[in-house]
Amino acid sequence: MPHSQTSAPRDSLLKGRLARGASPWLLPTVATAALSVARSLRAPRSRTATVLAVPTTALAVGMLWFFRDPERTVAAGRVISPADGVVQSIMPWKDGRTRVAIFMSPLNVHVNRAPLAGSITSVEHVPGGFVPAFNKESENNERVVWHFDTELGDIEMVQIAGAVARRIVPYLTQGSKVEQGERIGLIRFGSRVDLYLPRGVEVAVEVGQKTVAGVTRLDRD
Repeated sequence: MPHSQTSAPRDSLLKGRLARGASPWLLPTVATAALSVARSLRAPRSRTATVLAVPTTALAVGMLWFFRDPERTVAAGRVISPADGVVQSIMPWKDGRTRVAIFMSPLNVHVNRAPLAGSITSVEHVPGGFVPAFNKESENNERVVWHFDTELGDIEMVQIAGAVARRIVPYLTQGSKVEQGERIGLIRFGSRVDLYLPRGVEVAVEVGQKTVAGVTRLDRD
């Protein structure tokens, strides 16, 4: 396989940025940690202050890591992965398309990217449940359905919320032009992204393979 399909770039907070849409979770967490640390420094002998400072600081660091949004060099290819994660399933659809489902754990980058260049013909929010994203019933979860008009025709992508990820934040709206690999939205915490490849497009990834948004190519020449 090409190098871009098997090697993930090393993400770093120092070489990237924080995801748009992170503020409602990130700011209170960091503020609480800063306050706890300040109290601990003012009362270094206070066991209570120290005990509070440790978990709040750890949580803040975890949030900063979760909401990282590293820069990526977009790989060459007709269709690239919209999400970091692991290929959960590859299923033929009745209309001839193939669905590639990518499971995103809380450790993955949760900023999703456009699989192809084109224009956004629709962005639809669909209410639903919040079962774990690796469960078959997650197809009925809260989700956002995207349609892109591309050189391959209509491409459908679905962002699916998980048991913890109860908020999907689209960055773009219907009618927007989008470049391949451009950031298009955020799913908070564990979740799943489904991409429907058109009839005739051969899938280049396998179930269990890791993917990197903007880097891993999903189709084969």
